[in-house]
Amino acid sequence: MAPPAAEPLRRRPRDLVALLAPFPGRTAATTRIAAASTLTVLISAIYGTPEAAISAYVIFFINRADRTSSIVMSVAALVLVSIIIGLVILLADFTVDNPMLRVACMALVSAALLFLTSASKLRPIGAILAMIIGFGLDELGLVPAGELATRALLYAWLMVAIPIGANVVVNLAMGPSPRRLACDRLAQCLRVAAQVLRAGHARSDVPPDGVQPVAGWLKLARLEGTVNAADFRALQQAATSTTAILMAVDVSGREPAAQLPHGFAMPMADTVDAMASMLEKGGYPVEIEVVMPDASLLTPVQQSIVAALRSAIEGYAEGIEEKSPASLQAEKTGGFLDADAFTNRSHIHYALKTTGAAMFCYVLYQQLNWPGIHTCFITCYLVSLGTMAETVEKLTLRLTGCLVGAVAGTAAIVYVVPELTSVGGLLTLVFVGTWLSAWVAQGSPRIAYAGFQIAFAFYLCVIQGAGPGFDLTIARDRVIGIIIGNLVVYLVFTRIWPVSIASRIETGFVALLRQWQQLVDARPSSARRQHAIAALALQGSVAQDLQLARYEPASVGPGTDWIEDRRKQLSVLDAIAGPLFLLAERYPGDPAIADRLRRLQSMDAPIPTTGHTASPSGDDTHSVLLAMVDRSLSRHSPGDTYSSSPHAQT
Repeated sequence: MAPPAAEPLRRRPRDLVALLAPFPGRTAATTRIAAASTLTVLISAIYGTPEAAISAYVIFFINRADRTSSIVMSVAALVLVSIIIGLVILLADFTVDNPMLRVACMALVSAALLFLTSASKLRPIGAILAMIIGFGLDELGLVPAGELATRALLYAWLMVAIPIGANVVVNLAMGPSPRRLACDRLAQCLRVAAQVLRAGHARSDVPPDGVQPVAGWLKLARLEGTVNAADFRALQQAATSTTAILMAVDVSGREPAAQLPHGFAMPMADTVDAMASMLEKGGYPVEIEVVMPDASLLTPVQQSIVAALRSAIEGYAEGIEEKSPASLQAEKTGGFLDADAFTNRSHIHYALKTTGAAMFCYVLYQQLNWPGIHTCFITCYLVSLGTMAETVEKLTLRLTGCLVGAVAGTAAIVYVVPELTSVGGLLTLVFVGTWLSAWVAQGSPRIAYAGFQIAFAFYLCVIQGAGPGFDLTIARDRVIGIIIGNLVVYLVFTRIWPVSIASRIETGFVALLRQWQQLVDARPSSARRQHAIAALALQGSVAQDLQLARYEPASVGPGTDWIEDRRKQLSVLDAIAGPLFLLAERYPGDPAIADRLRRLQSMDAPIPTTGHTASPSGDDTHSVLLAMVDRSLSRHSPGDTYSSSPHAQT
């Protein structure tokens, strides 16, 4: 059920059309970003605050899928930046007249914030905060007196405060509730399940993270009061039941011998579609009854699928089990800092590399006396990434997005802006440009970074002040700055302390197999299904990382053979996920299932053939499901071992 791993990244026209195709929620999210960015530009124009383009761009980082997390993140960012600006004001007396001390302060604050960006929950907005503080300290060097320096820092605060306020207002007016998103995601997954039952083959349009976001959305919905305790428990159960349905239909769609006859598939598909309709209306189905023919004539595996589907459907939002202390402990979130914050050197390396790149760009445009390319300094904070694979892959997207945004912005200056007669016309232009950029940014990770860069370049060209701007020199210099910043980050991140994505893949595999082992050992049905939710989300994440791994040069990243081995291992786990889940549901704690997981992890012993494992009380279903697992495992030769990559700890 995970997306295909390590496929070559293609840019054929039909691939691009598929990546730009609409999906549930994309239009609404895009419109919300465009509205918030346009409102930001309007407020900046009214009060004449500098760098309105950067303020508008901040929206792309603080806006989230639901209104609650968007507002919470916005308020938290405002509080944090207020505290930091206050600390910088205390330092202003010591740095305003001392350029060397000012630059040292910029580097120190930048490194500290970027360390937290890499090693804490500050990750979504830490780089933006570092960039804003750097801008504020830079402004200290352009003013002759302490009072004006304070005003410059106030402007730096307003650069964040204005988009935060606009984001809060827009999300209060237009943002979807977390409950709405949770119900929509469950409905989307049920629609896919119904289509598999009707078509008789597996589909790949299940969201990569499955129903995993539902738990977080439900917690936010409870926080904002849109679900009561009963609804909260019912929708939690609905999420686990949806996963059970997806796993069962996945087996039916993959195995010809497991495909359900028409008389069983159609009633279940109709029932699942009706359940999806209830969820789309904001409710949830209860007391469901599925009417089907006698299942005694079905094969054992078909009976197992029918039983699993009937159990999940008829108890869809009912009978949630009490969670064990172990499950409750596992659900607890960590602290502010990551567990390896002070032991993983990559965090400090990331902070130093990004700060070094930014300081180089700062000194470059200062020494060249070319302030127009100051966007190279800003760009370093916006495009820095953790691993070489991400850096190399995203460089193409960023440069492509930059060129597209620059061309669009320049064309707007030449052909559109001269026709504008008011700020309203400029706002319309900003809204259209933002909407198109945000549409790309809200898509697949394969193109999302391009959307961010399109918006950044477009803003820097078009938003030149409180009204329409016509200066092509400003647009030219800012685009040159973006390109310089991208190239500097690329060179720094690929030459200094390069970090391979292999270690993240290794960690992901370990966590994935641990989830499956915990699923097999879990006795309560709800606990097994929770582990299945986490496992499916991890599979999607590992598959995405395997795609990125091919971008790393052999001197840093894993070899082609290692990537292919991991890809095969992931594809085998994807193929056996459904049968393993059905086995665990019916025979929790079965040692035969754990044995298959160990064999998958090592792939260093001959795979048993069907019948080598005794079934409980001669149960045919147990034997048939194990045989399905063994067939998938036996596709690899006994000698295919999965050794650690030499770069896994880089």
